Amino acid sequence: MKKAILATKVGMTQIFNDEGVLVPVTVLQAGPCVVTQVKTEENDGYKAVQVGFVDKREKLVNKPVKGHFDKAGVSYKRFVREFRFENSEEYNVKDEIKADIFATGDKVDATAISKGKGFQGAIKRLGQSRGPMAHGSKFHRHQGSNGSATTPGRVFKGKGMPGQMGTPVFNKMHAEIICGKERAGKHLKRCSMLHNLLLCVYEKTRAYS
Repeated sequence: MKKAILATKVGMTQIFNDEGVLVPVTVLQAGPCVVTQVKTEENDGYKAVQVGFVDKREKLVNKPVKGHFDKAGVSYKRFVREFRFENSEEYNVKDEIKADIFATGDKVDATAISKGKGFQGAIKRLGQSRGPMAHGSKFHRHQGSNGSATTPGRVFKGKGMPGQMGTPVFNKMHAEIICGKERAGKHLKRCSMLHNLLLCVYEKTRAYS
């Protein structure tokens, strides 16, 4: 991996591409990210670049983290992540990584936390069917049968049931960057499930058919 950046989701919109096709896109505010530490094989056992994103008030920073940022000579950051760049030795502390490292048409992988939806039933969470909605049905949006009685006498592991929905790590692979010349930030094709808080956007790391 040679390119990566942290971003926040601004929202969704739609734009017309060069062929005149209406494309749904996710608007990202990507960077600027500041290099807070460069890790090396000699000191840390692996090569990586640690970056910070979004300024944070000094009042909200504890002493160990404050000392880390003060040593680097950068402002306090809300998010800190590491990228294992192949060319990490080319970076220096205080260097900025901006959105212009990516261009229109680049393929990227985006990782973020998906939107949390709380405790949901089997219909919303798993797409199961409901029963008749007439008054005499007595079965509308219930779970339904979960297993047999004597044999096997238990519920199989993995049975879809109501429960917590959302907030797992969501990976959008092979997304395309679409951005107009007059627009700020970056536009990812689709990616609507991503949370507004923080995204890690990497250059495409594997081949796709």
